[in-house]
Amino acid sequence: MKRRGFLSAAAGTIAAAGISAPLACAAAASPPPKRGGSGMVRTGFDVFASSHYRHAAGKKLGVISNPTGVTRDLTHEVDVMHSAREVNLVAVFGPEHGFRGSAQTGGTGGFFTDPETGLPVYSLDGSDADQTTDTIRKAGVDLLAFDIQDVGTRFYTYIWTMYYGMVAAARLGIGFLVLDRPNPLGGRAPKGPTVRKELQTSVGLKPIALQHGMTVGELARLFNDQFVPGDAAGKKADLTVVPMENWRRGQYFDETGVPWVLPSPNLPTLDTALVYPGFGMFEGTNFAEGRGTTRPFEMIAAPYGDYHLHEALNEENLPGARFRENYFTPTFGKYSSPASTLRGIQVYVTDRDSFDAIRTAVAVMVTAKRLYPNDWSFNGNELDGGPAFVPTWVDNLSGSDWIRTSVEAGRTTDEIVAGWQDELAQFAALREKYLIYRQEA
Repeated sequence: MKRRGFLSAAAGTIAAAGISAPLACAAAASPPPKRGGSGMVRTGFDVFASSHYRHAAGKKLGVISNPTGVTRDLTHEVDVMHSAREVNLVAVFGPEHGFRGSAQTGGTGGFFTDPETGLPVYSLDGSDADQTTDTIRKAGVDLLAFDIQDVGTRFYTYIWTMYYGMVAAARLGIGFLVLDRPNPLGGRAPKGPTVRKELQTSVGLKPIALQHGMTVGELARLFNDQFVPGDAAGKKADLTVVPMENWRRGQYFDETGVPWVLPSPNLPTLDTALVYPGFGMFEGTNFAEGRGTTRPFEMIAAPYGDYHLHEALNEENLPGARFRENYFTPTFGKYSSPASTLRGIQVYVTDRDSFDAIRTAVAVMVTAKRLYPNDWSFNGNELDGGPAFVPTWVDNLSGSDWIRTSVEAGRTTDEIVAGWQDELAQFAALREKYLIYRQEA
């Protein structure tokens, strides 16, 4: 294969580093959105507010939220409810990244008094069921609400903050209210492996599929029936889900009319969310996953990468995906200290309906292992500027050791994907019982 010219590669380097260069700074090539649904989607909070907050009448309300808990005019719901006569809002609880979203990955906002409302804000980041229960008891609420935009991926920690909140509500005998929001990936059929019991952590507490295909309201129904009693002495939470109006299963986020607020610092766009279920697993490899750039998870690279990677991947004709040779120097995270120029790829989603982020990411791992057998690794302890982790971190993210051991053993992408189909089918059948929205857009 003939090597492309230096000037073309240099343009990619400049663009990926964040310097203005039209060639590589363009957003990933997702197609224009389809128009679907019978009108603008009204979130669970929209419906809750239009009912004059009837579910909270006479209650001391606490809310688990973050910057995504906004109304259509981008006012935060905490500010709205604090001013509403019908609501007695007494406490706010923040997940990973904090209530106001100021903390990086693994960070917490800590306890503080919100300057806008004067409300106490408690951190639930890193809390287990016992710690969450203690915090909520201390806050003195008798109704706990959850309203955070999820991104449809099991290892995104907000759904597990919700789970621990449900366990706490069951233990304390208080109500739990979920204000539903869209699954930005459309809530379509689930994909990927589930979680082995020995690998259940804060990035996957219970055996649901990696791309679960559910809204948070639907997940709450499943959690309450299947898992909460096991952690709450046989009790279920007194659960109420306020569904959305006008959202149809299959609608992507940009078809809803709901404003996008980045759910966390490294998930800035819907394009990022589309690739995240698969490319988030590169956290558990010695490829940088694009943190410290403006396109995290869409761009992955390593010092030992080269142009062969994008050429080999494009030759595979993976459904809905195309790859560009890409260079970047991360400002934080892996290989950022001392700064290193990394070589790899940017993934472009060309057809959202046929794109499978998990299968595509596995194909990249298989190809990288084949091209760089002496360099590719699931061990990142030696990486400058990045967090220390063990070779099994990818097991926590994926849910088992199957992907890691299969890539290392030289199995094909199809063989690896086939390895989780039975457990996926079992989850898909279980999931059907808890779906609220059934009509495909």
